[in-house]
Amino acid sequence: MTVHKELAGAYATTAPAVAGVRIPRQRSVRDLRGRGGRTPRRIGFAAGDLVVLSGLPGSGKSTLMRRVVTVVRIDSQDTRERWAARMPRWMPYALYRPLVRVAHYAGLRRAMRSGASVVVHDCGTQAWVRRWVTRTAGRRGAAVHLILLDVPTDLALEGQRDRGRGVSRYAFARHRRAVTALVTSTESGDLPAGIESAVLLDRAASDALGGITFLER
Repeated sequence: MTVHKELAGAYATTAPAVAGVRIPRQRSVRDLRGRGGRTPRRIGFAAGDLVVLSGLPGSGKSTLMRRVVTVVRIDSQDTRERWAARMPRWMPYALYRPLVRVAHYAGLRRAMRSGASVVVHDCGTQAWVRRWVTRTAGRRGAAVHLILLDVPTDLALEGQRDRGRGVSRYAFARHRRAVTALVTSTESGDLPAGIESAVLLDRAASDALGGITFLER
C-alpha cells in the first residue's frame, strides 16, 4: 500500500496552480489535505472505472459533483429533486422518500451495468452500497476509487444550513462516526474491501478541484 502524503514528483511543489494528477490502478492513498489549495485542478482515472465520493452531509459532495463531473453521476439529491418537481408542493418528502430511494438505486444499477465511467454519491453510512459497487465493478473488470471529503463538523453543519436541508442530530451523529472511521482507516492505508485507491480532500482541495476525468489507459 502506497500512501502519498507529499507531492513526491507527481506534480510540482513550487507551482501555484497544479494542472492535474492521474490515479493509477494500484492500491494507494493520496492525501491532498493541508496544502491550502495548492492541489491538482484535475484528478484523472482510467476510463470505465467507478469513483465513490463520500463525506459528511453538508460537506459539499453534491456541489462538487455538479461542478466537476462530466460523466455519469449518481446522486440521490438529483433523484430527490426530480421527484419533488413532480409532486404537489404540500406533500412532505417523507411520504415519497421510499420511491426516491428505489429510483436512485435503480439508476445506480443501470449506470453500473452500462460499462460507463460513473461517479457515485455515498453518504458514508451505507457500506453495503460500496460493497455492491465494488462487486459490480469487479465483474466488469473495472476498478473502484474513493474520494473522501474530510471537512470539520461545523463546516458540514453550515453547509446543511446554507442548502436549507439538514439531517437529524441522531442521523448526523451516525454519519460522523462512520465518516470519521473511514477517514482514519483510509489515511493509515487501510482501504475498504474492493477499493483500489483513495484520495483525501479538505475544503481547500475540494474548492481547487476543477474536474474529475476518465482517460483511456
